[in-house]
Amino acid sequence: MYLNTIKSSPGARKARVRVGRGIGCTLGKTCGRGHKGQHARAGGFHKVGFEGGQMPLQRRLPKVGFKSHKKAFVAEIGTREVAKLGSAEVTLAVLVARRLVAKDAKTVKVVLNGPVSSALTVKGLGVTAGARAEIESKGGRVEV
Repeated sequence: MYLNTIKSSPGARKARVRVGRGIGCTLGKTCGRGHKGQHARAGGFHKVGFEGGQMPLQRRLPKVGFKSHKKAFVAEIGTREVAKLGSAEVTLAVLVARRLVAKDAKTVKVVLNGPVSSALTVKGLGVTAGARAEIESKGGRVEV
């Protein structure tokens, strides 16, 4: 095989449509644009979703849902990651310093996703019921 012998497979490359070539072709005279109107003219343009002045669909439909702005400042961490820290006390400052949560995190919640190997003291963090039970079963404490 040589580069100069490579060809597209049959039917892969369609010839461009040549409009305005007489009445023998289906795209003669008006060239498939119909008669008169904005779309028949050169430069006849309107924005996407424009319905000729009628209230557009995206404005007729009701707004749905809610996007919390606080979500960016809330982080979640598992007990498996907390156990790997190696420090006895777990606080927001420790987690940010170790880059386990984002620096702009204001609240962090500890969730159960693995065993805790040693006694930990969790200060100032939210803790789920399962994570609390796991931490306290190893002799740790949760301080709110």
